[in-house]
Amino acid sequence: MVLRMTSPIKRFLLPLLIVIGLFACSEPIEEVVYDSPLDVSWAQIEERAKEQSVYWNAWGGDPRVNAYIDWVGEQVEQRFEVRLVHVKLNDTAEAVSRILAERAVGRQQGGSVDLIWINGENFADLKANQMLLGPLSSKLPNYQWVDHDQPAFTKDFTIDVDELQVPWGLSTLVWLYNSDNVDVPPQSAKDMLDWASKNPGRLTYPAPPNFVGSSFLKQLLIEFTVDKKRLSQPVSDNATHLAEPVFEFLEQLHPFLWRSGKSFPVSAEALKQLLADNEVDFSLNFNPAEGISGILSGQFPETVETYIMDTGALTNGHFVAIPVNANSKEGAMVVANFLLSVEAQVRKSDIRVWGDPSALDLKKLSSEQKYQFDELQEDGLLVNVDVSQSLSEPHPSWTKYLERLWLERFSQ
Repeated sequence: MVLRMTSPIKRFLLPLLIVIGLFACSEPIEEVVYDSPLDVSWAQIEERAKEQSVYWNAWGGDPRVNAYIDWVGEQVEQRFEVRLVHVKLNDTAEAVSRILAERAVGRQQGGSVDLIWINGENFADLKANQMLLGPLSSKLPNYQWVDHDQPAFTKDFTIDVDELQVPWGLSTLVWLYNSDNVDVPPQSAKDMLDWASKNPGRLTYPAPPNFVGSSFLKQLLIEFTVDKKRLSQPVSDNATHLAEPVFEFLEQLHPFLWRSGKSFPVSAEALKQLLADNEVDFSLNFNPAEGISGILSGQFPETVETYIMDTGALTNGHFVAIPVNANSKEGAMVVANFLLSVEAQVRKSDIRVWGDPSALDLKKLSSEQKYQFDELQEDGLLVNVDVSQSLSEPHPSWTKYLERLWLERFSQ
């Protein structure tokens, strides 16, 4: 007798038998787990990085810096098969806004920013929103050469770095002046006002929120504040009065500025050109090599000199960081590590290339490695920064507060 299944039994048993057969005939399914680049070896990171495209969002306002980044791109492609794309920014806040917008729509992977040149309030915003990959620095083999005693590399505008970004240079706010026209340059805000009143139209500064213009405001804030520890705290209602002397000073200064303070250069590059064209006698820049490199390139006359006021110079580290949703994390780590190589740091320090002070502690280097810096020093192509005159950056909230007040009072 043949046993036949009725229709209801068929509907129940046949799918069950098919599923059982599939499990019996197939190999066990293994779940693929992708380890974080922070949890694998450096050799694995370099292997994964091959053929990755790294979109480095970085300020693009200086031809020498752009040329240096191009050179970095050539090196990492030849050595590590990593393609570097420089996404040129007018303001780093553009990239920060994009990263935060991606976070808001839930874009956890495949972000548009792989590496970002960053510091200050932009770092504070990304750290507060937990959008940075880390701890990162100690994962990079070349981080061992960094100057760990430099306060600007452990605290960024008073905010703990916590290995969320990698230092690759040091910036100091310096003044450039034409010694043909200026016998004794101002050494304080009071001196500046006195000089400007006697030489109307020959001084100006970049308009905030350009970072050099904003830094000028912060340097004034530090000079006018007696209890400087208060500036390491966020702006509060009982501290806003500390900014009043800054704007009282600017109200007195502006009538004596270039174009009577009715308009301002848009950037440090524009201000540098005014000095080169002899329209003003001073320029302001975060690169201590700016004057010497300008002379070497023929942009400045040999009478241009660089100095730091007796009241000190605002100093900060500049960093690269990787967003947590970066598409090419391993490639970005390879680039960040290369930036800390002795070769890359020596080239960056060369006045003919960029002249940006190194992030490395030369005492940690071998004699052969240090010799490359010594050669630059002997040839007069290395700028030495007097860190004893360094002024620490205020809390990032002061930058935004001063910029807002300036725009309210002086923007046209």
